Amino acid sequence: MAKKAMVEREKKRQRLVEKYAAKRAALKEIANNEDLPMEERFKARLKLAKLPRNSSPTRLHNRCQLTGRPHAYYRKLKVSRIMLRELGSQGQIPGMVKSSW
Repeated sequence: MAKKAMVEREKKRQRLVEKYAAKRAALKEIANNEDLPMEERFKARLKLAKLPRNSSPTRLHNRCQLTGRPHAYYRKLKVSRIMLRELGSQGQIPGMVKSSW
């Protein structure tokens, strides 16, 4: 049950990142522009800090879509090594042949 919750939490973070991406990029552009006065750049930094914490792309973590496991993640298949092995044994991954596991 907890595993599914982590997958859902990660999906929620992904939606927040997409929602605030344009606003975050615009504020970063203002904050890093050396031509603007210091006060204006500082205000942009404050607005950036007020955005939701989970809307930052660095908060995203790759997780297995089936179990929620964060380690040993295969990006192409979006599953962990454990699920890769199980699905491979069952013949559910095209092109994967079971060797002597």
